[in-house]
Amino acid sequence: MGYQVCIDIGGTFTDCLVSDSDGFISIFKSPTTPGNFEKGFIDVLHVAAEGYGKTPQAFMKEVDLIVHGSTVSTNALVERKTVKVGLILNEGHEDMLLLRQGPRKGAFQWKLDYPEPYVPRYLTRGIAGRIDASGRELVTLDEGQLRAAARDFKSLGVEAVAVGLLWSVVNDAHELRAREILEQELPGISVTLSHEINPMPREYQRVIAAAIDASIYPIVSQYIGRLQTALNEAGFAGDLLLANCVGGMMPLHEMLKKPIYSVMSGPTLAPMAALALSDEADIIVGDMGGTTFDVSALRDHQIIITPDGMIHDDSLGIPKVDVRSVGAGGGSIAHVDAGGLLNVGPRSAGAKPGPACYGTGGDLPTVTDANVVLGLVDPDYFLGGKMKLNRELAEKAVGQIATALGVSLAEAAYAIYTTSNHNMVAAIEEITVREGINPRDSFFVCGGGATAIHIAEMADILGLKRYMIPRFMAGLSAFGGLISDIRNDKSGVLLTSHVAFDVTGVNALLSRLRKAGDEFLEEAGVAPENRQFEFSFMGRYEFQSFEIEVPFTAPDGQIRMEDLPEVVEAFHRMHERIYSIRIDADVVEFTSWKLRAIGKRQGQDIWRRNTLPAQNGAVLPKSTRRIHEQTLGAMVEVPVYELSGIGQGAQLSGPCLVEAQTFTAYLKQGHEGVLDAFGNIIVTVA
Repeated sequence: MGYQVCIDIGGTFTDCLVSDSDGFISIFKSPTTPGNFEKGFIDVLHVAAEGYGKTPQAFMKEVDLIVHGSTVSTNALVERKTVKVGLILNEGHEDMLLLRQGPRKGAFQWKLDYPEPYVPRYLTRGIAGRIDASGRELVTLDEGQLRAAARDFKSLGVEAVAVGLLWSVVNDAHELRAREILEQELPGISVTLSHEINPMPREYQRVIAAAIDASIYPIVSQYIGRLQTALNEAGFAGDLLLANCVGGMMPLHEMLKKPIYSVMSGPTLAPMAALALSDEADIIVGDMGGTTFDVSALRDHQIIITPDGMIHDDSLGIPKVDVRSVGAGGGSIAHVDAGGLLNVGPRSAGAKPGPACYGTGGDLPTVTDANVVLGLVDPDYFLGGKMKLNRELAEKAVGQIATALGVSLAEAAYAIYTTSNHNMVAAIEEITVREGINPRDSFFVCGGGATAIHIAEMADILGLKRYMIPRFMAGLSAFGGLISDIRNDKSGVLLTSHVAFDVTGVNALLSRLRKAGDEFLEEAGVAPENRQFEFSFMGRYEFQSFEIEVPFTAPDGQIRMEDLPEVVEAFHRMHERIYSIRIDADVVEFTSWKLRAIGKRQGQDIWRRNTLPAQNGAVLPKSTRRIHEQTLGAMVEVPVYELSGIGQGAQLSGPCLVEAQTFTAYLKQGHEGVLDAFGNIIVTVA
């Protein structure tokens, strides 16, 4: 087995983790190249080759596998730089994306501007034709109207088309015929069908998913094409997998079928890493990069999948790992508003021009500049000394805030630091406290290059008792990609209830899903012995408006009537867990059924073979450094330890700094750290 690589493109740096044939992992970074991400992709591979003392060509020949968390689709949606989409709906239902489905609003959001639909009304066409809930054709599809709509789209410069017709999930004939006609009338224009992208009974989720998928298909396909060309030119002959938003990997051809699954795929890898690094039941994962702070939670040592991810004012329509993001990264810009209040983010200096201390043209104060002024970051040891920072430029930028607030330079830097911390705390509370979870009962895992500088104060604010600073914290998402499974979800609609359970129909559907899952894993090159399948259903009490997802056990992929009571009990338990109530006497309705196909990859656990030698004697600092201590209002001298020189079982007592090639960790007074067998720092707060 040669090298296995994961590349995660962030807002400021592109991370590359490489696992060799012995399971030793190395991390490399290079600046992200916005607008030309494939260049940054190749650049970081060249950095890795240099790290191994090889030429880029020789290194690439030894790489067996590259897994990649892409941000291309996410950036396109966030920046609203998608292609022009035409939307085909049933006649009389043209306002589906305008009306949405009445999302819940905050108690204090009493005045809201009504948002525009994802696809403008002038690009939406209603076509006569109707399928009912039983799959019967009530009205024949009007092919003349469809051809006229295609001609309209052509004159309007439409670049992709989405089709979302009622009950296509039980009878897809109208949608399939619509694609045939549209491809005839609009050659070269991609057509997305709702029943293929998101087979579920709810029209809005199906249609919005189809519209979003259509709007990013040309962007994702062009990026993948450029990336494949760049890799071919670099001499790469191995396999390339892309991360998806359900916490796994997909082959390229599968991602091209459903590019919507690449949205928010990078951040979903951090919780997958935490799942492997810790056996704790309840975990919070905070990943602070250059632009954003991404936070997620694990419960009962399971990833939380949300069916209701949002992009601006619209639902994503498909399930995804529940990751929330706020504009609080190392490059977040600080400013004083007209009322004299300090704000940090969400605007970011990004990779270009970057924080002022980078010396690449940025002159606005950022969180990274504040950390340099506070002494928390050594300008001469950033990225292990490979990138020198300019302290004078950092002081000049932070000085703008000091002047505006009328405080000292150190006080201004600390104000930026602690404001950023409170922004991240608010994001953590959003996914814990607002979900009925006490963060004090959770174990925190740090991710991203900057989190370990900030976690100590955040832990004190939140009341956290323990947290982890992983050895590969600066590339936590990339580490998650390196160890993730190949995953894909298959689903189908069949409405039934437990009082009149259609066991024959359900088992026929489960068999079709199992076959589709097997075909996916076969195409992905996963051996039968490495295949796993997880089943779940969407269910509700009779007359409820919304369903919940409930996993169930089906060892042979079938449900027997004698299994039904346990399946129903699983629904009651899940409903009670989510809503704190169960109604055992009520009818349980099943609306759709899901299968998750999982393929285990070779070498996923090889990193566990390598453990650190035990620490021999006391830990000795490599130096000391003066940092600003806010409680004392003065600079204090603290020891600085080099992570690579510390062994298993080593104990570290705050206040101190721990430096690695890709991050710096700050332990406050009362924070006690111990190095585990894999080089992760486990910190206990006194």
